[in-house]
Amino acid sequence: MAMKVCIATPLYPPDLGGPATYARLLEELLPAEGIEVALISFSGVRTYPKIVRHIIYLMRVYKAAEGADLVLALDPVSTGLPALIAARMRRARFVVKVVGDYAWEQGRQRFGIRTSLDDFLYERAVHPMLVLLRTTQSHVARMADAVIVPSQYLKGIVRTWKVPEERIAIIYNAVELGELGVLPEETAVLPRPRIITAGRLVPWKGIGSVIDAVVDLRASFPHVSLVIVGSGPDEEALMRYAAVRLADNYTFTGALTHANTLATIADGDVFVLNSTYEGLSHLLIEALSLGRPVVASRVGGNAELIEDNVNGLLVDPKDPDALVAAVTRLLSDNGLRAGLARESIRSTERFSTALLIRNTKALFEALI
Repeated sequence: MAMKVCIATPLYPPDLGGPATYARLLEELLPAEGIEVALISFSGVRTYPKIVRHIIYLMRVYKAAEGADLVLALDPVSTGLPALIAARMRRARFVVKVVGDYAWEQGRQRFGIRTSLDDFLYERAVHPMLVLLRTTQSHVARMADAVIVPSQYLKGIVRTWKVPEERIAIIYNAVELGELGVLPEETAVLPRPRIITAGRLVPWKGIGSVIDAVVDLRASFPHVSLVIVGSGPDEEALMRYAAVRLADNYTFTGALTHANTLATIADGDVFVLNSTYEGLSHLLIEALSLGRPVVASRVGGNAELIEDNVNGLLVDPKDPDALVAAVTRLLSDNGLRAGLARESIRSTERFSTALLIRNTKALFEALI
């Protein structure tokens, strides 16, 4: 008899983001492994009021999980709690995937948190809403039969939630590039060298520091330009900041399709990821897979992807001079860029779809 898995995902294409890509990948490929998939996206209930949307979502997951052997939630809060309840009601196994700390992310965006995730884990004087979110995500993770994380760094984060180590499985995400899309016209007209940065425009992505770095780079490379791919709550503030600091030779593309994002990264001379936090960045893996020279901050899962001076350059996210120096090295040294590009492509072989599916199936079979 085929195994049945119900997947509860916060996002699904055309939504952008890692969970959307991951959910579609599992939905398309698990059936070939003899696993029936029923998928319910939280996107379908976002128009309802808060609390109401979670109740409706719980009912949808419960219905979809009829006959399921296992329920997989792709985040520990919005889908995780309803999916946990549905799994218990259906007497099915429950697995949750954790790709970040939702309480900290909300704290940075809405509640004035300025500390890093590593420091936030031990802060106790926080807003009551953050206490609730912390309690929810850690409870869901502790109640799960298994927790999937995409990096050693995130395994360490989940361990602080008092989840037993033996219940945490590291399964690296898969990156399938596919065909590249179209380079946006406003990007194509910018002069070279072109610096590309991409991601959700939130405080911990360090976009303002990238803008500052480009200002400093113009002393040595007068025509250097900057392309910022993505959207988010900080977009308007960053656009105002860039207008003052850069004046010209930059563009905000807004949210692009995945294919067009890849085309933009592939066209760049250097890809910069200057976050103060990353679990395991899809965009960084994609930039490496495309053979782009990469400068990334030495935080979170980035050091699991980048070996400094081998397949990319790592810098301290709190050292703006180091970022400028690293980009300067890449723009000044064709041999260095070529060598890093060769190694970057080779280093992404472990992020294959076949390996993701094989490891995921093995985990499910071990639980059933």
